[in-house]
Amino acid sequence: MTHRTTPRQNPAPHQGRGELRAAEDTSPQPHTTPTHHPHPAGGNRPRPLLLLAHGSRDPRHAATVEALADAIRALRPELPVSTAYLDHCAPRIAQVAPRLADAIAVPLLLNRAFHAKHDIPAALRAAGSQVPVADVLGPSPLLLDALDRRLAESGLDVADPDVRARTGIVLAAAGSSDPAANATTRAVAATWRRTRGWAAVTTAYAATTPTVTDALATLRSDPAVRRTAVAPYLLAPGLLPDRIAAASTTADHLAPVLGAAPELARLVLTRHTEAAAATRTARTA
Repeated sequence: MTHRTTPRQNPAPHQGRGELRAAEDTSPQPHTTPTHHPHPAGGNRPRPLLLLAHGSRDPRHAATVEALADAIRALRPELPVSTAYLDHCAPRIAQVAPRLADAIAVPLLLNRAFHAKHDIPAALRAAGSQVPVADVLGPSPLLLDALDRRLAESGLDVADPDVRARTGIVLAAAGSSDPAANATTRAVAATWRRTRGWAAVTTAYAATTPTVTDALATLRSDPAVRRTAVAPYLLAPGLLPDRIAAASTTADHLAPVLGAAPELARLVLTRHTEAAAATRTARTA
């Protein structure tokens, strides 16, 4: 009989090395002292960071985005950080982007799907903004570290290799009509299994198939799997995470959403730095 383990706070997650964007592994690991970056040489101030989130009618969504913004400010006190939303929440992109002409926009998106390819560029064009837009957050080894952290918070001993070797994970994403985005999620699942030693990692989606229920059934048919866990591959609470949670009642562990995990804050700063460097290169070419 399965049971849901009561989450515990402040875990010490397993620190494995991912193979997705391996260069990002040079970032500090969880629970280390944050590195504060000085102003660039010559006294130039850093380009402001504009976080672009989807938005939701669920107030927990905006609260999570603002918590992530606060975590980024704590890491980089000298960096101006603003937030804007595509829909449902204020302020909208049209209200913020035009007054931040020198900003770097970082989409709070895990995959390069419709929102990244179409909605965000369209919203910026409609606002008359030409701010550079960084790459989406995923895939990244830092996301795997954040997933480990959230599983540890659900009570799973992710640091124990024997536990990992007997645990099957459902990586539960939103799902997309873009096949390439879903393929990227499957690649993340495969890398997470290979680099961390899970018995199995399979994908499921809140908005398409396979469902979490289907994925849990698949895991239970695997003789190597002794326990199951569901890890939402989503940034903030809302309708889709709630749908995933409702389908996860038979899992042994259900992790929280990624939220304002320290790894997410560092990943956003990585994307900001990459885009700023690319912009400087383009200007001098």
